[in-house]
Amino acid sequence: MSMDELNAAQERKTRQQLVQVALGRQVADRLVRVARVFDSQTRSWIEDAEIVCHAGRVAFVGPRGSYTGDAADVVDRTHLAAVPGLGEIHKHIESSHLTPEWEAALVVPRGNTWTCEASHEFSNVVPDRTMDFWLAPRRAGSPLKIFPLPGSAVPPTAWEHGAHLDGTDQSRFLKQSLWAAGLDEVMDWPAVRDADNPAHDRLWSMIEATWDARAVVEGHAAGIRGLPNINAFAASGISSDHEAWTAEEAWDKLRRGLFVEIRIHTLPEIIGGLLERGLQDWSQLALTTDDRSASDTLALGATDHNVRLAIEAGLSADMAIQMVTINPARHMRLTPWVGTIAPGRFADFVLLSDLDRFDIAEVWADGQQVSRGKTYLPEVPEINWPEWATQTVNVGRALVADDFRVEAAPDRDTMNAAVLRPFHWTDDFLTEDLPVMDGAVQRDAANNITKFAIVDRYSGTGAVSKMFWKGCGPRDADTALACSMAHDKHNVWCVGSSDQAMADCVNALAEMGGGWVLIYRGKVTARVRYEIAGLMTCRSAAELHADMQALYEAGAQVDWMYEPSFHPKWLPGFPEKLAFATLTCSPWRWNLVAPSDHAPQGLVQVGTGETHPVVF
Repeated sequence: MSMDELNAAQERKTRQQLVQVALGRQVADRLVRVARVFDSQTRSWIEDAEIVCHAGRVAFVGPRGSYTGDAADVVDRTHLAAVPGLGEIHKHIESSHLTPEWEAALVVPRGNTWTCEASHEFSNVVPDRTMDFWLAPRRAGSPLKIFPLPGSAVPPTAWEHGAHLDGTDQSRFLKQSLWAAGLDEVMDWPAVRDADNPAHDRLWSMIEATWDARAVVEGHAAGIRGLPNINAFAASGISSDHEAWTAEEAWDKLRRGLFVEIRIHTLPEIIGGLLERGLQDWSQLALTTDDRSASDTLALGATDHNVRLAIEAGLSADMAIQMVTINPARHMRLTPWVGTIAPGRFADFVLLSDLDRFDIAEVWADGQQVSRGKTYLPEVPEINWPEWATQTVNVGRALVADDFRVEAAPDRDTMNAAVLRPFHWTDDFLTEDLPVMDGAVQRDAANNITKFAIVDRYSGTGAVSKMFWKGCGPRDADTALACSMAHDKHNVWCVGSSDQAMADCVNALAEMGGGWVLIYRGKVTARVRYEIAGLMTCRSAAELHADMQALYEAGAQVDWMYEPSFHPKWLPGFPEKLAFATLTCSPWRWNLVAPSDHAPQGLVQVGTGETHPVVF
């Protein structure tokens, strides 16, 4: 019997068997005895318990000796406590930069057995293959359950071209499999709010299609504060937010019916503040990872890290576990399959040696042990990813230095330039006076101004938008950094001290099929390969981590310009966060996007569609 398919016909067959096993009429696959089982639904414990597993599901749970049937295998874990497999309510697996079968090898030993995959990253690259990609590892034998939420932000704003998903696509995805859980975070609030926004009808068609399937519309309410805005957001039918920065903001959103998903960088303040406010019912909250690299997961953990932080912030272990098990399962309407150790659910459980420290001894998935300590026991399935996943960087030609040249007006010694900086989420761009040489506007390293470019990697036209940014580029001569991860459209971005270095850097990246390339003083000094969609690599976390460390070491040779930004994660040194500074949808302000008919130079106010020359 297949455990990888999730459809009504298969569910009928599976559950008919489970009925007979639960009644003791059919021999179970396995019985696991544990010290106690956490019931996430009532926040209580069953002491000296047994879990009966069959066909990858739980068939029976009760005190020791209460099961009346037989099991082919009996396992003694009476020194360990069992809690449900942990779930990610909102995660971009793409941000681990591992393909999902290798993501499983990384996170399953850390307790994660299911993930709600927010797929607007991959969907922006290969929109039509959203479901095919995320379901392939499970069909190949991976124990990680991935519930895809196809991307709403495809494209992220009305002012970016390329991949396009609408309500017709969403209906097709949701009909394809019960694994599909809903609509990925709706980010473009101006398009939802304003009927004259060109993306208005597209987004509402996706929301309507999701409701039609009785699925969940996830949200992204960054910067939406104050009661009029929060009430309007909640009134739209968007169900959640993971962007709250303060306890006050989280409290206001909870009180307007939003499900609040807490990320770790705001977790202590939000949990502490909600405890101070006397919150009694925590069922409308979950802990979420959102974005975490493989290197960070190796160092910190996965959702187990989130649980430990919540306990440190003052929550009881029982409450923290509910926030990564039953709470997200209820919100996502996945309780028939995950969120608790109960009959009919996947036989996924985490065995703890210490509850308060949340020390994981073993993880079980589909009724089988899949980890011992941090060691992943199954073989990672070998997936021969097809060309639609591996051939996604299509610049179309070799770029040359002149592709990055910014022309000056005739007979000018200086030009005014529209300048952005990392996380420049203010209403207007900066204006700087820059020198002109040989008819081209120049960088100004003395004032921390360098050149930044977006290269269209989809159309094959070699289109490049370029402008000047402040406080983020290399000061060394003939040095450049390029990456094919540029949230959320994922065109190639490049920052550099010379036009030739930028051209060479992008060409090297395109030849590799995506990832990172660093050129230092004219020579390539580091590469990291993301050959799957230009976002992920099909190899182990340890191998990727080693390559990333080599990139950081090479980057440490570079003299990086730096000026502080409002963003707490914008730090001196290697500018990895530029991948997030390319966000268009979230800030809804001035951004540089790939050239289009609407914005030939790429500088556009993505909330209103206003464009502006990069020099004037």
